[in-house]
Amino acid sequence: MRPTPALPLLVAIAMASPLALNAFVPAMPDAAQALGADIGTIQLTFTAYLLTLAFGQLISGPLADYFGRRPVLLVGLGLHVTGSLLAASAEGVMALVAGRVLQALGGSTAMVLARTIILDVHGRAGAAGRMGYVVMAIAIAQSIAPALGGYLNLWGGWNAIFYLSVLMGGVVWLLALRLLPETCTDTSENLHLGRVLRSYTEVLGSRQYLGYALSTTCIASAFYLFVGSAPYVVVNQLGGTSADFGTWFLAVSLAFMLGSFCSTRLAGRFSVDQVVLLGNGLSLLGALALVILALQNSLSFSTLFLPMALVTFGRGLSQPNAQSAAISCSSGAAATASGLMGFIQLMTGAAIAQLVPLLLEWGLVPLFVCILLAPILALIAHWSAHRSSTGTV
Repeated sequence: MRPTPALPLLVAIAMASPLALNAFVPAMPDAAQALGADIGTIQLTFTAYLLTLAFGQLISGPLADYFGRRPVLLVGLGLHVTGSLLAASAEGVMALVAGRVLQALGGSTAMVLARTIILDVHGRAGAAGRMGYVVMAIAIAQSIAPALGGYLNLWGGWNAIFYLSVLMGGVVWLLALRLLPETCTDTSENLHLGRVLRSYTEVLGSRQYLGYALSTTCIASAFYLFVGSAPYVVVNQLGGTSADFGTWFLAVSLAFMLGSFCSTRLAGRFSVDQVVLLGNGLSLLGALALVILALQNSLSFSTLFLPMALVTFGRGLSQPNAQSAAISCSSGAAATASGLMGFIQLMTGAAIAQLVPLLLEWGLVPLFVCILLAPILALIAHWSAHRSSTGTV
């Protein structure tokens, strides 16, 4: 009988990296002042984390397919704790950046393998509902991390934030060491570069994989566009403050969590494709409402954030199912497929972040039209994946 790791343990593993990423953001100005760095330099602590997280998922996937999930995950969590310690004790900005890179390298392993282990144990159909809990946990971590980091910075200084990551990462590592079994029963034969590249080529050669992966990436893109632009819209267009943004953004975060929870409830009653379609359709309705309200010059805090809450509620429904469907398309290379999907999403998010200033110059309507395009493209990508899975040409 295949060993079954506890779902709460996998949830805790998945939460470590998003908590570490977002908790430090509110403390960056204080860290810059304490280390004698300018804002552009301290920004490297965030950019380097994202880029390492993206490329780290490409590396950890093939490693886990070759060595197994357990050893790679334990090493990754160890790197995460080591990076947190280095960042906490940093006396210069470059040491802080180095610590963040190690944090992200270990965190990328945790994010990839939490999803992969669920699929190892429960298969495609059983993974969808449980993946919803992982996505919901990541959403919770992303939501509470800035507030938690802000208070820790106020009470104990910016270093205290990294000691939180040391504590959480250390506890998770000990629990994984004691409780996490090996779940990979079909490891890859070698780890040569050519074999790894062939593995990625095989994954990308699956029309189903590309469809599901692009579907969830497109929906995530709508979120990236909104997060990158909404603070400026609140301040410059609505005359609000960062506090107003933080308060109203809770609606968006809670909607994502609620959608992820509902995904777990619907998993036993509907197919993966039905839930993905429902989620993408709701996201489309929310994005369409944003465009219509902008065209009518009816924008306010409620008309900005509540339609986006519907978009993210739909994302919470569709993302766990699309992710589990994508990973399950690659038999024998699940971790590689999971890592590649994370890489695609993070690199897309980084590229979109660079487009936001340009879109804001063009105006709100073009910005919201781009948000609307995201669920439309997600629906097209899912349709392509579903056609491929049913053998329709």
